[in-house]
Parts: sequence; C-alpha cells; structure tokens
Amino acid sequence: MDFDFDELDRRLLHALQIDGRAAFSAIAEVLGVSDRTIARRYARLRSVGAVRVIGGVDPVALGATMWFLRVRCAPAAAVPVAEALARRPDTSWVSLCSGGTEITCVVRTENDADSEALLLAKLPRTSRVEGVTAHSVLHMFYGRSDSLIAKLGVLTDQEAALLHPPPVSYRPGRVQLFDGDRKLLAALADDGRTSIEQLSAVTGWSPTTIRRRMTELREHGVLYLDIDIDWRLLGLGVRTLLWLSVAPASLEQAGAALAQHPEIAFAAATTGPTNLYATAVCTDQRELYRYLTTQVASLPAITHMETAPVIRTVKQAANQT
Repeated sequence: MDFDFDELDRRLLHALQIDGRAAFSAIAEVLGVSDRTIARRYARLRSVGAVRVIGGVDPVALGATMWFLRVRCAPAAAVPVAEALARRPDTSWVSLCSGGTEITCVVRTENDADSEALLLAKLPRTSRVEGVTAHSVLHMFYGRSDSLIAKLGVLTDQEAALLHPPPVSYRPGRVQLFDGDRKLLAALADDGRTSIEQLSAVTGWSPTTIRRRMTELREHGVLYLDIDIDWRLLGLGVRTLLWLSVAPASLEQAGAALAQHPEIAFAAATTGPTNLYATAVCTDQRELYRYLTTQVASLPAITHMETAPVIRTVKQAANQT
C-alpha cells in the first residue's frame, strides 16, 4: 500500500458499505467535508485496488446452488489450477490455503447437471488435482450485503442513519432474467457505482426503466450492493477459513452466535464433512489464537474444528450472472 490510510478513509468505507451508490454530495455532508474531497479520496482508493463497490448477485435467488470447493493439489500445481479456476465466470473467492497445497473457492452451479459435471468429472479428471471436497451452502448466517465493515465501522449511529437508503420490501418468488438484466448486472458487478446514464447506454433501456428494474431485482433478493476492500486498510492482515462440525441440534444456535463475532466476515451452514463454515479476519496470528481459544471455543456443541490460513487471494467477488 503506497499511501497512508486515515480516519476519513475509514469513514468513507463505512459510508459506502451502508449505501454503495450514495451520492458523493450526501456522503460529504454527513462526513463534514467537501464533495471534491470525497470524490478524490474514492478515486485514490479505487485506483490502487483498495476498495471497489460491486453489484452482487445472489445465485440462490435465481435457483442456483452455491458450493465451497476444497481442491487439494501438489504445491507446484496449486497456482496454475487456482488461476484456471479464477478464469471461470462461475467462481469467486479463489484462495490458496494451507501452505499452498489447497485451493478453496466459491462456485455457482445452475442445475444438477452442472454440479455433476464440475464435481464428478471436470475437476477430478484434472491430473494436477489430487482430491476435491464439496460443501453446498444450506443457509447463510452472515454474508452478501452484510459486511465486516459494518461491525468495525467508525460512523456514529446518527451518521449511519442519515446514509441508510430507504428499505426494500422483499418480494417472494423466482425472477426471470432477460438479456438487458444480464447486461445491467454485469455492469454493476464491474462497478456498483456505474451511473444511470452509463447503465442506460449498456442496456438500451431508459433511465426510468433502469431504476425500476434495479428496484425489482433488489426486492426479489437477486441484486445487492457490496464492497471489496483490502483488509489491511482496517489493520487486518490474517484471513482464515474455519471448517467446524457442530451437533445438528445446536447448528442454528452456533451459526447465529458465530455471525455476531466482530472477526467473522462470512458464516454459513453447509453439507459435507463439516457443517458450519466461516471466514475469520484478524489483525495477526496472536489475535487469531485469542479468537479461536475464546469466542470460537465457547460456541455450543462444537465437535471438530479445522483452520485453513489464506496465503494468497487469487480472485475475490465476481459477476454471478
């Protein structure tokens, strides 16, 4: 990181987590600085890859299945296999873990045939892959538009309230995506702050249609706003994947409790050899040890815990359409 990260940058991050498409003028008013200052700060953070507002898509809302894959490789093969996975449009959060011999990633499959092709045919038949463990996501306790920044945010409750957008009413039922929707979601996945005028040019829709369709997609739970950040900007340098086994009767209680921990960026119940997965982000190894031996250790009915330190993130959030 080639610049100093100060309190105003942290306040800007929190503001963007609350509403990634908030006007710079609205953020500037709440933070007590000029519009130009906010625009300049955001442009600097964006240019060095420190922050990116994205329009995320929940694949489950479209009838797809989310999988966590643990792919075991020989050390020399891990990087090229990880990079090949990262090039797939259906993957996100591709990471090298456990000393570089394991790859973890999130994969979206549209149907049972896709799942079978990926899990039973494509990956196992790759000569450099020694084994694959798959966990489908059954229930998410913390993730999507929820963010670790919300737990560590520096804005006051009053400041945060001024930035919160109007609540979106949930509309049950599947939504069908049209070609224009896919173009819209792809543009927002690349930059969640893409202007209405640019989105109109990409889709061929009027600004009124763009606003209406974005609202509809959010109401159906398909579209949400999120931000990718470099965790070092918040003084967090250690990302660790936790694979926990919990007695079924205590799974809901343990998952809900885990989701409240300040260290947890994502938590979900899964199928597979373990039934509770989480991503923990800590300052350093000492803090990770403290967290594991205190808060995690106090969770109910844990029978097994495996930790996988992330040594390199090859791909973060991706277009999920």
